[in-house]
Amino acid sequence: MKRRKFLYGTAAAGIAGLAGCMGGDGDGGGTTDDGGNGGNGGDGTTDDGGNGDGGEQNLSLRVGTSAGGTQDVGLAVERAVSQASDILDYSTIESPGYIGTIYRMAQNQFNAGITDNNSLNKALDGRGRFGEQPVDRIPQYGFGAFPYSIYVVARDGTGIETFDDLAGANVYPAEPGYSTRATTLDVWSQDPTADVYEEMTIENMGVGDAPGAMEEGTIDASIAYGTPGVRYTGFVQEMASRVDLHYVEPTDALIESAESYSGAGTTRTDYEDWQIAGTDIGTDEVFTWDLQVNYTFNPEANPDAVYELCRVVHEHNDLVNEGEAQFNDYDSAEEMLAYAQERIPVHPGAVQYYKDNDAWDDSLEEGETA
Repeated sequence: MKRRKFLYGTAAAGIAGLAGCMGGDGDGGGTTDDGGNGGNGGDGTTDDGGNGDGGEQNLSLRVGTSAGGTQDVGLAVERAVSQASDILDYSTIESPGYIGTIYRMAQNQFNAGITDNNSLNKALDGRGRFGEQPVDRIPQYGFGAFPYSIYVVARDGTGIETFDDLAGANVYPAEPGYSTRATTLDVWSQDPTADVYEEMTIENMGVGDAPGAMEEGTIDASIAYGTPGVRYTGFVQEMASRVDLHYVEPTDALIESAESYSGAGTTRTDYEDWQIAGTDIGTDEVFTWDLQVNYTFNPEANPDAVYELCRVVHEHNDLVNEGEAQFNDYDSAEEMLAYAQERIPVHPGAVQYYKDNDAWDDSLEEGETA
């Protein structure tokens, strides 16, 4: 398979985890990566000198990174930096999920972190976990890292053909605590798809039990997700190997909901380039809503350090992809801004890199340094 390209497009507004949406609240709760605990920001302590404010030859970034697939990406970037930069010291710091990363960055426990647009938007709006425990600030955008792209499949024989047919069905949107689940329920629970969502029976089991439940008929339909052209998450592949599945066609209402939701992007991908365990699900193309995962930076992060990291992942993108194919495949600096949003400032160090490469978008806001 050719090296995949998945920066196909994002929402105009716009196997990781957000803490679980139970039933029909569509709230999203806290965010974790690969089913982690979401975290609450820890004890509020600060880091021990990794604030990136050293001299030109002593640039430092401490990067908060969730477990699972996100950590795999972060470690691949760290290895690329060690090979391609003589001036940047990059350290991977374990962090409890995407929302936990935002809390800990607000407490200056590290000056960089990998998180997602859905969590950032919820922090800005005071929704979900942030409605109960708000933060004074959110980190600034640097560059897109990778997407988790999501669509729906149904078990053959259920009579489910389109999204509207999910009303009254037993639907599995992944395990509570997964980012893909909460992003999915956030999309579905708004108009004009809320009426269908409210009639679904949402299943809350763990991913380890889901393939068996699909095989036994307890689950009628499930989300399928992963990184286009790279892989699907494990339980989705197991479902496809045990049960005959078919694609659930999106309605105009679903497309509208996905495209209007600020916390997600949208993509259309040729199924031939991204098959589930080599199976035929009866479509040539899948429409997905995407959890967009980004590298973000605190205002305290040294602009020169952020600039150097942008340079490494752009100029030495092949090194990162050799370490982890899930990381975005960049042909140009412009593509690094694909997940940027007007309401989320871009770190000044990244802005300078984009300007130097004729890639800066004047509709975006430049953040301030501390």
